[in-house]
Amino acid sequence: MTEPSDVGFLPGLEDAVPDAADLTGPLEALLLMATEPMPTTELAQAVRAPVAVVEEALGWLVRFYDETGRGFELRNVGGGWRYWTRAEHADLIGAWLVEGQQARLSQAALETLAVVAYLQPISRGRVSAVRGVNVDGVLRTLVTRDLVQEVDRDSETGAMLFGTTGQFLERLGLASLDDLPPIAPLLPDAALLEAELRAASSVELAETQDDEVSTSSTSGGPTNEEDDEESTR
Repeated sequence: MTEPSDVGFLPGLEDAVPDAADLTGPLEALLLMATEPMPTTELAQAVRAPVAVVEEALGWLVRFYDETGRGFELRNVGGGWRYWTRAEHADLIGAWLVEGQQARLSQAALETLAVVAYLQPISRGRVSAVRGVNVDGVLRTLVTRDLVQEVDRDSETGAMLFGTTGQFLERLGLASLDDLPPIAPLLPDAALLEAELRAASSVELAETQDDEVSTSSTSGGPTNEEDDEESTR
């Protein structure tokens, strides 16, 4: 009996022989979600197809992107397949990235950054309680801008705690957090603030160890704040 490996199949896929044309869509979907190069064997296992057929489909995609002048290409680099932007667009992408880093923060982002700066280390749920809105998108923007970072986990709730970065101090021209200006006169009554923070604790108990899980689904919780609100030109 011929072994599966002799005909290019992965174990368990001997009975399935899909056409390469039928695999281009599924392969594109997998590669779009990939965060690192995906080996051919891994792609074949995912789409449950012979390695040889997957290689044929990948080759078709490479030629298709080249012939149609797409702004990206499919490469086999580092032992796997992944999408890359084309070299001729490097200047455009570089300029766009630099412009994005120089974009001003929105009012929502500035308010969230202030809460983190003065109350750190602080969880996402508590920031939301202070601001009265969901801050998931804004926090992601601040992390991307290297102004806020994950610093610890709450020992009781397991919620991720956030704090400011060295880049934050550098951008504000501060030597340390001790140099932040006094904010007490601008804060709401301390008793009211503490009540809000205690209420937020019930939200934090629902957070999982995966920090990507959002607390926005909590019934009666803060309203959503659009992700694209946090940067303005």
